[in-house]
Amino acid sequence: MAKAKSVFFCAECGYESAKWLGKCPSCGSWNSFVEEKVQKKGSAPAAVSARGHKPMPIKEVKQGEESRLQLPDAELNRVLGGGLVPGSLVLIGGEPGIGKSTLMLQVALDANVGKVLYVSGEESESQIADRARRLGASGENCYLFGQSDPEAILAAAKEMKPAFVVIDSVQTLQASWIDSAPGTVSQIRDSAALLMRFAKESGIPVFLIGHITKEGAIAGPKVLEHMVDTVAIFEGDQQHQFRLLRCTKNRFGSTFELGIYHMEGSGLKPVANPSSLLLGLRNESLSGTAAAAIVEGIRPLIIEVQALVSSAVYGTPQRSSTGYDVRRLHMLLAVLEKRCGFKLASKDVFINLAGGLSVKDPSIDLAVVASVLSSSEDLSLSANTCFAGEVGLSGEIRPVMRTEQRLSEAAKLGFTRLFISSHSPTLPEAPAGLEVLRVSRVRDLLAAMFG
Repeated sequence: MAKAKSVFFCAECGYESAKWLGKCPSCGSWNSFVEEKVQKKGSAPAAVSARGHKPMPIKEVKQGEESRLQLPDAELNRVLGGGLVPGSLVLIGGEPGIGKSTLMLQVALDANVGKVLYVSGEESESQIADRARRLGASGENCYLFGQSDPEAILAAAKEMKPAFVVIDSVQTLQASWIDSAPGTVSQIRDSAALLMRFAKESGIPVFLIGHITKEGAIAGPKVLEHMVDTVAIFEGDQQHQFRLLRCTKNRFGSTFELGIYHMEGSGLKPVANPSSLLLGLRNESLSGTAAAAIVEGIRPLIIEVQALVSSAVYGTPQRSSTGYDVRRLHMLLAVLEKRCGFKLASKDVFINLAGGLSVKDPSIDLAVVASVLSSSEDLSLSANTCFAGEVGLSGEIRPVMRTEQRLSEAAKLGFTRLFISSHSPTLPEAPAGLEVLRVSRVRDLLAAMFG
């Protein structure tokens, strides 16, 4: 029997060293080496036989004719880029208890593309079946397999030939040829590599469910995210009703897509029209609220921006933001003070995006400025007005993309006025009942809002 030895692995890239190193020579990260007791029992098995042994010219390679698998979840199809690509390896990450297993179990139960293999190393078959009954789905084509050995999982998948496989979770896999605990760098790296070879050579897509650390990164080596084709993070506050599925890497589609779910007692329900829910009940008599017309991927959304400006209680004013980049908030406040003469240096400023969303679209700048001005002057804005524009350092309002989609979404929700940049290119005719107001600078916005 081989003697176990101590090996140090880089948690970022999986680099192996016989001793601890302060800096990884492969990826350059500092203090990333972790010690593991490793005992190699044998070599990793081959997933399936190789399809070819010679390089071939690219013009002779036949173009793949497989169409994407359409899953029963429209939001997941959107995030994946229009469906599940055959042979792809998809990583779904998220905090404990956020709903990752529930989401993938619903997809497996409702899928009508053939047999689905759902593998769990965390729960037994009876526990998963009880949870499936609570979700209210029949799941006639869903097969449960309580196993954590990658070799046994691949043997079952080869025999069954399912439409896709779900592994819950990648941190529970334990390869028999590596004598280390589940969740270690070597176990995750080698098990994921074996599953990746199986997916590519058999054409069967594989979903990997993964936990994230308290810093928000996928638990395990960073090389795991490099190996997979798609990384989607399931996020959201457990105290809020919405869950967001955000794509951070996608070799077969856009990385800006966003799926929105509503958590209910019977499971996760896709939200077809999130704008109407995210706006909520807006009170026109209250100051400090403004509606922003944003675009996440190809999906237009209207969300509510809330601002509170008050006198600083302590010597240093507070700047706090929920769902919006606080550094960008500092920049906008400096622009308002320098270009518009608003004395905000001694004020506390708080920004919140209703619904628990986190937005990176710069077109939300104009709504943030409008809400801050409204709260500072204690003047309410019309509930039928929304904003779409990026604010520059000189106080100019810059144009944003996909303006036509923003117009359509605003008109659909009953808005009558939309502020955009005057530098925007020629727009199509605005929908009936919607007035488009063009402004070039923040000063113009102030005059148009309050006169």
